[in-house]
Amino acid sequence: MSSTLIHNALILDGNGGEAKLGALRIEDDAIVSVGDLSPLDGEQTIDANGLVLTPGFIDTHSHHDDKGALRENLDALPMLTQGITTAVFGQDGDHQLPLADFLNDFDNNPPAVNITAYVGHNTLRDHVMGDDANRPATTTEIEAMQALLLSELESGALGLSTGLEYVPGIYSHRDEVISLAATTAEQGGRYISHVRSEDRFLWDAMEEIIDIGRKTGIPVQISHIKLAAKSLWNQAPELLEKLNAARAEGIDVTADVYPYEYWASTMWVLLPDRNADDLEEIAFVLDQLTPASGIIFTKYEPNPEYINLSVTEIAKIRGTSEVQTFSDLLKESEAWSKANDGAEAEMIMGRSMTEDDIETFLQWEHSNVCSDGGFYGHPRGHGTFPRVLARYVRDRQVLSLETAVAAMTSRAADHMGFTDRGRIAPGMKADLVLFDPKGIQDHAGIRDGQVLSTGIHSVWVNGQRVLKDGESTQVFAGRVLRRAG
Repeated sequence: MSSTLIHNALILDGNGGEAKLGALRIEDDAIVSVGDLSPLDGEQTIDANGLVLTPGFIDTHSHHDDKGALRENLDALPMLTQGITTAVFGQDGDHQLPLADFLNDFDNNPPAVNITAYVGHNTLRDHVMGDDANRPATTTEIEAMQALLLSELESGALGLSTGLEYVPGIYSHRDEVISLAATTAEQGGRYISHVRSEDRFLWDAMEEIIDIGRKTGIPVQISHIKLAAKSLWNQAPELLEKLNAARAEGIDVTADVYPYEYWASTMWVLLPDRNADDLEEIAFVLDQLTPASGIIFTKYEPNPEYINLSVTEIAKIRGTSEVQTFSDLLKESEAWSKANDGAEAEMIMGRSMTEDDIETFLQWEHSNVCSDGGFYGHPRGHGTFPRVLARYVRDRQVLSLETAVAAMTSRAADHMGFTDRGRIAPGMKADLVLFDPKGIQDHAGIRDGQVLSTGIHSVWVNGQRVLKDGESTQVFAGRVLRRAG
């Protein structure tokens, strides 16, 4: 028979209801029944031994595809050991162009997890405007971007993503983004955004994404919502009040969040004017946005020995002030990049958030958990989902297990427009996670980010077991998920 019975499991259906001890039957790639079930003749049976069985976790903001990493690691262990069964790519305004080729490649050579993607605004800008993209677009250029966007959406992309704090999106006017969002809305797509500012201009950035939702009617999601400046700390309730008011107005605004005080990006993102010689501005950054001791390099091509060192530590080595060191490191990385055909020269992690705000965002009923992580760099790529379950559910008791699982499953599915995943019910796809709530734990740290989590016992993707006893089964059951229509 092609059916499997998982019995003696503490089942959480993903909707936020209480766990129930019972069984679940899978036929082919779908769940066919849930409850008090007995084995059928010849059926494969799996004793869950009282562990928790939930829908597979959906990572709504993932970079596990960066630089072909998932293609080279089809077993997706850093994802499966977190319980992730679906990853959403094309984030922060960047996607693989043409998207159809990227998705078709995974159709032909699938990984162990499901994947899907957005179309990136910055990619559209780069393609249409070329080397002259660091300025507002003309009407003709916006129309060319709309045409390319339509072509890319035909591949089944979920919608449009923006990275408005990054080059070249930072140079776009709001009208340009609204025009592209409106085109996306006409095709039934969605909008997800690394907003224009997560620190000093945060309130304007929130107004912008709300306005995009208001004027286009498109569902809008704030990527990795955060308050990344001292002056904003502990204002999460005020921000959520603003978002709830927008929802009351009829704007479908949601957010995802990761459970770390550190973000990851480039040094340049801290300087809106991109001026490495503005020492006054750099001094403000180190005082108000992220301290020099909290800026840790995960990549620095001009001198790889600086990896895992902070700006404070590098300043001591060099014998220069922290402000001057920051400036010099920027200019040296820029020179290296220019000498190497524009290759990425540096990446940092910056400590800018507070635990209280993270907890408040996790508790919002319209937020879901995301990693914003990849195979390399920030520990969130290896530890996000277990960290929520270990730190915020078990240890700090900020969230109930039921609520946390809903934020990883049904909410995430709703925010991405998935109708057949994210819940345990007959007819839903059999993406499932079996884990020990007492033993689940993340192990990746700020200076040792590539350590696998533990406590995830088994994972099923489309009805096939891809992780067993925490080990890959070398079954690659993932699928490319495309927007209907």
